[in-house]
Amino acid sequence: MAIREVHEEDRFTLELLCELAGVARSAYYKWTKRCPTEEEKLNTVLLAEIRELHHERKGIYGYRQMKLQLDRRHGRKFNYKRIYRLMRVADIQSVIRRKKRRYIPSTPDHVAENVLNRDFHAAQPNEKWVTDITEFKYGGECKAYLSAIRDLHDGSLVAWVLGRSNNNALVFETLDQALRAEPDVTPVLHSDRGFQYTSKQFKTKLKKAGIIQSMSRVGSCIDNAPMESFWGTLKCEEFHLNTYQTFEELRKAIEAYIHYYNNERLQVQLNGLSPMEYRAKAA
Repeated sequence: MAIREVHEEDRFTLELLCELAGVARSAYYKWTKRCPTEEEKLNTVLLAEIRELHHERKGIYGYRQMKLQLDRRHGRKFNYKRIYRLMRVADIQSVIRRKKRRYIPSTPDHVAENVLNRDFHAAQPNEKWVTDITEFKYGGECKAYLSAIRDLHDGSLVAWVLGRSNNNALVFETLDQALRAEPDVTPVLHSDRGFQYTSKQFKTKLKKAGIIQSMSRVGSCIDNAPMESFWGTLKCEEFHLNTYQTFEELRKAIEAYIHYYNNERLQVQLNGLSPMEYRAKAA
């Protein structure tokens, strides 16, 4: 049914569609003469919904995320291979992530041990936070810097601040915002060795809040992999799909995406829930 629909609507040749689906043309013609099963009828429905979701989310869903969305819509668990196969027949795939990382050496005022030590599991909210800064361009050559804190328990963004300068104030405000959102918590806070995190002022703020500081080893991005992963997802699913002429346009787009990520983006590792749904269950 999916082959016939794609052939009729998108004008792909039957030879190509049968080859992609791994079906002999003779078998396809034989199939067209019989009554479709309930599961085959469901494939037609799924294919229409896949196209709808692909268009609605600007192509950011791969087959894993698409499966979670369809699971929720239909109240059942679909096989990953089934969704992958339908997306392939319809020539639908997610956008490709572009990722770059540069390490800039600095002379730190203060260095903390790698307390986190790549143990990214957290049994409860506000047990382990990770933080970092990433850069965006808008309006040609203008730059903006996004600082964020992510909770390792559910992957939610606890706090974020977008600024025009990469400085101490940006990081300090992010921490203050997180502590306003989650008062009286004392998590481990892990970062890289950027100058903001190695400053004496930041160390003092953490000590006053009762937060344990942890830092990545020199030039080791994988020590802060969950934060790096979020940057890649944000840029792949939002930033690289659009252009932004002003700082305010960029800020609104990031705000909308983080709201979507926290509240609507379903996660395999969270049993098909969004970060905030998973967090609410823990609470």
